Order: sequence, then C-alpha cells, then structure tokens
Amino acid sequence: MENETDAFYRELPKVELHAHLNGSVSFKTIEKLISRKPHLNIGHDMTAIGKGQRRTLDECFQVFKVIHQLVDTEEDILMVASDVIKEFAADGVKYLELRSTPREDKNTGLTKKKYVETVIKAIQQCKSEGVDIDVRFLVAIDRRNGTDVAMETVKLAEEFMLSSDGLVVGIDLSGDPTIGDGKDLLPALQRAKNCGLKLSLHLSEVPSQLEESDLLLNLPPDRIGHGTFLHPEVGGSQSLVDKVLKHNIPLELCLTSNVKGRTVPCYSKHHFKYWYELGHPIVICTDDKGVFSTDLSQEYQLAAFTFGLSREAVWQLSQRAIDCIFAPDTVKQQLRQKWIDTQPQGIK
Repeated sequence: MENETDAFYRELPKVELHAHLNGSVSFKTIEKLISRKPHLNIGHDMTAIGKGQRRTLDECFQVFKVIHQLVDTEEDILMVASDVIKEFAADGVKYLELRSTPREDKNTGLTKKKYVETVIKAIQQCKSEGVDIDVRFLVAIDRRNGTDVAMETVKLAEEFMLSSDGLVVGIDLSGDPTIGDGKDLLPALQRAKNCGLKLSLHLSEVPSQLEESDLLLNLPPDRIGHGTFLHPEVGGSQSLVDKVLKHNIPLELCLTSNVKGRTVPCYSKHHFKYWYELGHPIVICTDDKGVFSTDLSQEYQLAAFTFGLSREAVWQLSQRAIDCIFAPDTVKQQLRQKWIDTQPQGIK
C-alpha cells in the first residue's frame, strides 16, 4: 500500500524536461527486449544501476551502449517509446520532453529519419489512446560524432520541426562530456537557433570545462542540462553564473543521476541548493529513469527530504517548471489550468 507521502508525490502534477529515451527504459521493457534478442546474452545488471550502487560516468555510458544493442529496429523503438511515455504518465507527469540521438543500423535497415519518425509515431499513438500526457521531442546531437554529423542532425530536426505538427521542438547536446569540443559544434547549434529550434545543452557536466561552457553560454542556450560545475564553489566561475543569471537560463537538475554517476558526492552536496537559494529557475528531472532506477516522484521526494522543502514549496517548484517548457504559450496555459484544477487544499 502506498503511504500518504508517496501518494502526494505520485499525484503531484509534474513536468519532465530531461529524459533520454534509451536511458528511461524500465526493467519491464528491458525484459521484453531481452526475450526478443536472447542471442545477445544481456543480463539486467548490464542495463541498470541499482539502489545504493554507483558508477563512474564512463561506466554509465557503457550501460547505454548495451541498451542500444537491444534497441535496433523500428519495432523496438516504437515499443520502447510507447512504454516510456505511459510510465511517465502513470507517475503523474503531465508534460514530457523526450530526447534521443537518431541512430541507424545497416543490419536492420533502420535509418536516422525512420528513427525520428518512429518516436513521433509512438507519441501520436499514445495521444490517440488517450494517455494523459503532452509529449514533445528533442533531437539529440551526440558530441562524440563531430561537426558534420551535428549539422546533419540539425537539418533532420529542422525538417521534422516543420512537418511534425509541433512535436519536434528542439535540439539536445549530449554524449560523453569528456570527448569532443563544444567549439566544433557551434555552427550547427547556431543554425538550429536561427531556424527556430530550442536548445537544451548539457553544460559543465564534468570539471575543467570553463572555456567550453563560456562559449556555449554565449549562444545562449534556452536551457542547461546539469550545469554541475558552473558555480565557483565547485570549480566553476562567477562569470559563468553571471551569464546564466543574465540570460535567465533554466537548469535541468537530475539528483540521483549525478550522485550515482559520481559527479556529485552525495544528495546534500547537490547544486540544487545553490540555484534554489538564488531563486533561479530550476526543473527537477530524471535524466535516465531506467538506468538509475528512479522516477520523477522519487526525485521530488528526495529533493524535499534533503533540502527541507515544504509541500507548498514542492508544488511551486513543479508549477514553475511549466515556464521552462519548449511548447507554445497555449500549451503552457493549458498546463497551468491542470495544476489549478488539481491543487490540494492548504496549498496556495
């Protein structure tokens, strides 16, 4: 039986803005994928980081490689995306922005274009089935793949921005932060910005990226993923913080992901506190709910427990996330109404 506190967080209407599709695949969906591909000899311990376990960032990226082996056909992508969307909806998420790097596989005939089309098809199917969640998609640039592929990805996103009836809304920059240089990707990111795509960039995920972070902040991005090492207390700089504040760029913060990936020593040392106390726009997110064995309700509960947030403060945090979404103002208004309609008694 769910206790009253758990029920509050589950029923809290939520916005999820930093969810990598393949990292969000649940234990249940992984089981279905493994049964489809027994020849790969993949075990569950290879696809998730369980309770109490921690991994280096490099080991986390090895986990994603394993999941990619399981998801290599249109059929797989359709099932994975549908399951992920329904699970977020069941967790009280009312608005979701999924992100994924388009992949191709010569053995299965999967192309990057078909990859994006299939994710869009899953979003449309869930909507037609009446799943209570509004879903949008960010096409991801993997920084490891260099300049040319980044530009190709932006052109693909541009094409779908115009043809997907508002479902493709932006570009995500992600991938192993220790590989590649953000400077090489600036032309592609600038093109994306110029054509009306929103930018969510993984920034300062690891220490000693001050120069790259400074360059990318000059764009500026519409949102920042993680921003773990931006502020001076952890080796960032005040000038980086000033740029974030000047442009009022919201941060997508993923507590469990950072603790399990060892970029943050423990929950109480998470940079959530720094930005929250500044009153800066922040959005609690999961990053990879499957890989890190969490969900958005748990992340809100962890933040509240760790930093002593009242239920009213949690509600406000959730509600303010609506301001940070990449969908149009009409969608923001509809979401605000949903929050008003479900507001518990005693919360202003």
